[in-house]
Amino acid sequence: MAEEDDARIRILQSLRGKICEAKNLGPVSGPNRQRDLCTFCTISLDQEEVFRTKGFDKSVSPFYGEDFYFEIPRPFQCLSFYVYAKSVFQRELAVGKVSIRKDDLCKYSGKEHWFSLQPVDPNSEVQGKVHLEMRLNEVITENGSVGQHLLVRIIECQELPLISGQNCDPYATVSLVGPARSDQKKTKVKKKTSNPHFEETFFFEVTRSSSYSKKSHFQVEEEDIEKLEIKVDLWNNENLAQDVFLGETRVPVKILRSDHIHKAWYLLQPKGNGSKSKSDDLGSLRLKLTYIEDTVLPSACYTPLCNLLLKSPDVKPISASAAHILGDIYRERYEAVLPVVRLLLHHNRFVPFVSAVAALELDNTQEANTIFRGNSLATRCIDDMMKIVGKNYLAVTLKPVIDEICESNKTCEIDPIKLKEGDNVEVNKENLQGYVHKVFSSITQSSSSCPTLMCDVFRSLRQLACKRFPVDPHVQYSAVSSFVFLRFFAVAVLSPHSFQLRSHHPDPEISRTLTLISKTIQTLGSWGSLSKKLSSFKETYMYDFFKSFQEDKCIEKVKKFLDEISSNVSKESSGLEDAWVLKEGEVQKRTQGRKRLGKKNFKKRWLRVTSRELSYHKHKGKEALCTINVKNIQAVEKLDESAFNRKNMFQVVHSEKPLYVQAGNCVEASEWLEVLGQVSRCNEGRLATFHPSNFTSGAWQCCKNQSNNAPGCKPCTATMLANLQLDIDCDRETERIFSLLSSNDTKLQDMEDACASMAVYQGPQREQEEYSKFTIQEPKETFQTLKQLRNVMEELQMQHNIRNDTTAQYGSLDNPIVGKTS
Repeated sequence: MAEEDDARIRILQSLRGKICEAKNLGPVSGPNRQRDLCTFCTISLDQEEVFRTKGFDKSVSPFYGEDFYFEIPRPFQCLSFYVYAKSVFQRELAVGKVSIRKDDLCKYSGKEHWFSLQPVDPNSEVQGKVHLEMRLNEVITENGSVGQHLLVRIIECQELPLISGQNCDPYATVSLVGPARSDQKKTKVKKKTSNPHFEETFFFEVTRSSSYSKKSHFQVEEEDIEKLEIKVDLWNNENLAQDVFLGETRVPVKILRSDHIHKAWYLLQPKGNGSKSKSDDLGSLRLKLTYIEDTVLPSACYTPLCNLLLKSPDVKPISASAAHILGDIYRERYEAVLPVVRLLLHHNRFVPFVSAVAALELDNTQEANTIFRGNSLATRCIDDMMKIVGKNYLAVTLKPVIDEICESNKTCEIDPIKLKEGDNVEVNKENLQGYVHKVFSSITQSSSSCPTLMCDVFRSLRQLACKRFPVDPHVQYSAVSSFVFLRFFAVAVLSPHSFQLRSHHPDPEISRTLTLISKTIQTLGSWGSLSKKLSSFKETYMYDFFKSFQEDKCIEKVKKFLDEISSNVSKESSGLEDAWVLKEGEVQKRTQGRKRLGKKNFKKRWLRVTSRELSYHKHKGKEALCTINVKNIQAVEKLDESAFNRKNMFQVVHSEKPLYVQAGNCVEASEWLEVLGQVSRCNEGRLATFHPSNFTSGAWQCCKNQSNNAPGCKPCTATMLANLQLDIDCDRETERIFSLLSSNDTKLQDMEDACASMAVYQGPQREQEEYSKFTIQEPKETFQTLKQLRNVMEELQMQHNIRNDTTAQYGSLDNPIVGKTS
């Protein structure tokens, strides 16, 4: 089993981006005008909502500014962005949508685009696939003539959408349609399932001989088979209301001319005759999208490239290393360095690498007051490291005060030009001073919580800066403050949603308050004399505001904090590590042991997992109704849909009865499974097997074992042994690096050519264009590394090519046919 798992190929998908703003939103249906309504946006994978912005009041051109990132845990056909308005009665009214097919996402990757909103037509809101079998049989009638009957078998459907958040009650209609006929038949309704198994067969008369005497309302001739097609429609049975259309597919009967049996999966399609309306009046939406799909091979395939990258800190000079070369050819793409940083962090090779890169940068820095100011490889690496390693440090240090600022909503505007009528500038200044003092104190008193890895990096930067500028007494502090204050804390205060400190982009007024606080924190944390700090403010009101901090011993506090996070002295520890929140959110919860399966057994609860415990609460902020020590978690696994006729369910098996939880969507379910699996992966009592269904009516529904204490019937999911705080998949990161290098082969070749030219030419170095693009200190060493890179990339590409030859057959479950639409 272990060998099979190791050889498994993983297709990993992720989506990162930003819902920027909408423009000129048109009126929604009904008497409401758009400018009078609150609007918001949602993101859907097919028809499953996975993200929602907060609402913005009464604007036809709202600015959303919402960043998003999530792993996509399942196949999908279409990514859609919906704009909704809320009526005075809180009804959600669709304004329009932007739908992008998965195959087209690459066209928009990494750049902002304006998209015209299209009308939301119920007949176009479809998802799922249907498995069909068709065969053509010859039959002999009572009078001896020969005709043809068409057999159509509806086998099953998969991934039908949820209706009002619940599994649907689907049924199918099967029709034989042509120029002069339309025969329709219907399956039975399947209750509460998104993956119904129908297994129903229908017969249609296709042709009959001219001697056939029975009267009929249609006449079918032999050549009509060219014009006949089978149409399958999926519907949700609504009982008293109108049934909801789920999708359709059309298959021409002539497909059976070459083969009398046809069996395949088809994607469900929208109705082609849905209502057509002008989309020009609905407005437009500005989006930034980056969709990444990685085909991750078995670990052994990545060993040569991974080893070459991990050797980077030992290469002399550092500019000749593989990791430095990647950063060099991707200077303009900030995110390209991230997979290298994550890989080096996982293998404890980050500190020596970044120290060598920082030393190289300092060698080229002429003045002490300009160190680490640019967007260099060193600053990019340290920025990424702080975001990864310092995530929990930020949560412990800043989240309480950021929450207070966002929820109390005190006015802090001190710019006379921006003051509103009735504002008191002195009261606002007092509010702002209170917030700044709280943020500043939280930061300067947090040294004991600063991660050891960050302290190691800061200590190295401090030593390097002192060595480069030995006569400057301030440089040892500015080298550290330029990162921890300017690039870490100040940025997190300015954009708390980007650092997971808040779930949404703040309101404009709160955002303005955070901007003023961030400016002040930057200035307080930057190293130098107060007179220089005051002169750095262009705005008079900020100059006057900042003077109030002179009496406080800010410099001494900053100096003490920087000393504590960058000195050789070991930090004092309380012996107890602070618990940090890993994930929290609203779910539907059910515990094992209930007698009925009705809705009342599922209740909304606020689920919260920290590094120490899992708890659920009646509402956010309320006292815990139940707490489970994470060390007592024995398994965290998916639950079959059939257990409770609900999708996106998982179970937490612990020392008492299992906890059954339904997440809001597939992305949420995947994130809960990942976080809970990681936090409990090293528990001594972890189970080897589990039951994928529930125990009811005296037996486990999965294996029919009648003992409630029977061992599980399915192996538990193996969890990767990654650092909980880092959570790094090294194979995936190496695949990302391979993809980046492969997509920029031209620059690699240019760098090789530059190295060859410099090695041959022995005279004074010339400032040729091909040289200035790259950092080449030792052309022979760099050329050697480039050759090694090319060799391991060619081998890895061969491994991909071998596996790409086994593409799923067209018409299979993994590669369904895109049928015709009406």
